[in-house]
Amino acid sequence: MRKNFVEISRRAIFLLRNVAAASWLTLVLSIVFITTQQNSIIATSQDSEQFAEAQQSQDFSESKQTQDSEDGSPSSDKKGKQSTREGDQTLSSGAKRGQADQPADPVELAKERKAREAAKKRGEITFDDLKFEMEKGTSFKPEMLTEENKNLNKKTWKIRGFILPTTLFSKSNIREFVLVRDNQECCFGPGAALYDCIMVTMAPGKSINFSTRVVAVKGVLEIDTESFLYPDSEEHYAIYKMIAEEVK
Repeated sequence: MRKNFVEISRRAIFLLRNVAAASWLTLVLSIVFITTQQNSIIATSQDSEQFAEAQQSQDFSESKQTQDSEDGSPSSDKKGKQSTREGDQTLSSGAKRGQADQPADPVELAKERKAREAAKKRGEITFDDLKFEMEKGTSFKPEMLTEENKNLNKKTWKIRGFILPTTLFSKSNIREFVLVRDNQECCFGPGAALYDCIMVTMAPGKSINFSTRVVAVKGVLEIDTESFLYPDSEEHYAIYKMIAEEVK
């Protein structure tokens, strides 16, 4: 009898422990479930609030833009001013192009022609007096020369320009050089205009020192259409030459 009582007691204790463990596990699971649900609800609530705020901000912005476009507020004013500025710039560019496309003033041309004629009487010319019609890329032909060009031939003139030494390593005692319109690479050699350079040889017993400044060369100018040809070619690199008496 006692043995049966002990066995029953053991089973009862075992059963109580299992019930207690199951209750504890159920309690823990319930707590975890409740906590998870609360966090989910809080997160959902926060997302809803953020969405509502964003929607409200967007609605306000759209309403502001609509109002600006209707009543001419600063936003539309700013766009209008920007468009006006762009229009002004376009107009200004067009005006400049129009001015550039306008023909030269006849009065100014007459003044310039008169000044050049007065200079010629003093024995002075410029590279503009050497010009003649010749399209870029075409070969020179003697008939391109005008009567004004021919009237300069074999006469003493003074003309200003820059020294381009024919010997690059010589800076003193120079006896031959090219006188060019300016000191850029555009005035002598392939592609350059024939009337922008003069082949200069100093008179016997005279020489000069190289200078980067503008110089005035005085001497007898001559048109030479045979001497200055590229090797093995009929293309000219110059047609004017001068025997210079002085270079200042």
